[in-house]
Amino acid sequence: MKKIAFFNNKGGVGQTSLVYHLAWMFSDLGHPVLAVDLDPQANLTAMFLDEDRLEEIWPDSGEHATTIYGALDPILKGIGDIAPPPAEMILPSGLFGTTLGLIPGDLGLSRFEDNLADAWPRCHNADEGAFRTMTAFHRLMEAMAGDWAQVVLIDIGPNLGAINRAALIACDYVCMPLGPDLYSLQGLKNVGPRLRDWRGTWAELVHKAPRGLSLPAGSMNPLGYVVMQHSMRDTRPVKADQRWMNRIPPVYRTAVLAEPESPSSVRVEDDIHCLAQLRHYRSLMPLAVEAHKPMFHLKPADGAIGAHSDAVNDCRNEFVRLATMVAEIAGVTLMRN
Repeated sequence: MKKIAFFNNKGGVGQTSLVYHLAWMFSDLGHPVLAVDLDPQANLTAMFLDEDRLEEIWPDSGEHATTIYGALDPILKGIGDIAPPPAEMILPSGLFGTTLGLIPGDLGLSRFEDNLADAWPRCHNADEGAFRTMTAFHRLMEAMAGDWAQVVLIDIGPNLGAINRAALIACDYVCMPLGPDLYSLQGLKNVGPRLRDWRGTWAELVHKAPRGLSLPAGSMNPLGYVVMQHSMRDTRPVKADQRWMNRIPPVYRTAVLAEPESPSSVRVEDDIHCLAQLRHYRSLMPLAVEAHKPMFHLKPADGAIGAHSDAVNDCRNEFVRLATMVAEIAGVTLMRN
């Protein structure tokens, strides 16, 4: 099982939509996938579940037993370890068994921030409770994925706080969604050094952990980046977007990969670290939201006719290529093509 987090220090680039669509595409390709919502805003959960189900898992009583917050409740109350993991089977059956599951998010997850911030320094003192807190996300994902999911896609918020640190420590790879703008480039410059710092510190801390506790390796290997929502004119990005896109390769190499200064002549379309350039499907997203399905599942009955139908096919092809590339780099074998 490979755990892949999607993260950048800049929000609003369409990251949650990327995780949602990629999870569906992995499932379409016959690959069992678990989506995990570790962003306290819980937008990924809202994309997967309808409002009736959201009302059930986010009750007024505050007892959120079927969300990530409910699973962490014993730690939050100081009365025990993680509870049985929540489970939402989006596609509970198929040729290969369960093909798409979700660990639902919860706005209450933000309350776990202080616990994680307090646990990090206490791990230096070999505190068992601190290690159980720091590894809670990892152990929940391991328990939920079991022996059925072979890839875990994790959506996290655009910040460098304690929740994201614990989420990233739990992952094997980090994919960075970027917008064609200055803010995403600045986000890269913040994220790269922080990932290296957390990776190095965790590598030291694992030697102090209690025996028998399941620990993540904390590898956080850079998987690559995805350029999101650029505008097109004919078959090429518009000049305003292309300007910023061409600045991504050298910044990614120096800030994230810690490589020496690279030539700015490397174009994003030729960059081996660019996993995809996903255009802005402005006409499809409203239809997908209304139909409560990914854009590449839209049918004529959903309003995908004429030019919309062509856009659906283009969207499907883009996500097939992206899922295939992600699987190849992460060492995941797709079951069918």
